[in-house]
Amino acid sequence: MHLIRFATTALAAATIALPVAVMAAPGDSPPPAAAEAAPAAPAAPALPSIPKLAPGPDIYTTLKTSGQFTILLKAVDQAGLAPVLQKYPNLTFFAPTDAAMNALPPDVLTKLMAQNDTSANQLQQILKYHLINAVVDSSKLSGHSGPIPTVEATPVVIDGSNPNDVLVNNADIIQADVKVANGGVINVIDKVLIPKDSPYATPPTASASAAPAPAGT
Repeated sequence: MHLIRFATTALAAATIALPVAVMAAPGDSPPPAAAEAAPAAPAAPALPSIPKLAPGPDIYTTLKTSGQFTILLKAVDQAGLAPVLQKYPNLTFFAPTDAAMNALPPDVLTKLMAQNDTSANQLQQILKYHLINAVVDSSKLSGHSGPIPTVEATPVVIDGSNPNDVLVNNADIIQADVKVANGGVINVIDKVLIPKDSPYATPPTASASAAPAPAGT
């Protein structure tokens, strides 16, 4: 019995030692080096997360119940658009969160929320740019790209080429398809949309390739 156990142990030891002996044998070519692992692709930045909206009877009430759109709703009230979001069915509203509203330059938000006719008109223009007189849900966003007319008349541009990160202009849609009882849809976004004809639109940058005028002789 002891002999069998010894023989078995010796055989196991020889089996383990054999690859080492083969690797160390003179004249043998070294084994091929393992291929270097390809560098991992950088992870896409995570979109900001907010508690999911629970659909309500209409767009306005749904946003108000959420508590995440207090600045937007104050602007909606001030611009006189609350009845539109409450009563009209089958609208789509791209709703910027409080974080998105606060990301505006402080002077812009202050001027827009000022109590005068000029600011009221400019605020209403921007809010109407977030509103579409049709149902625009994921079936019309994911995999589709192009302009969609808004109530303000200037179209927004949808980029649905990446179904996991659908854009409207330069804003990410961080929650889509909040379908309220009267047929409307809320798509939550992480930036405020500014129409290009608004005084608060970002001016285009000058072309870097423009050559300086030649000096006079």
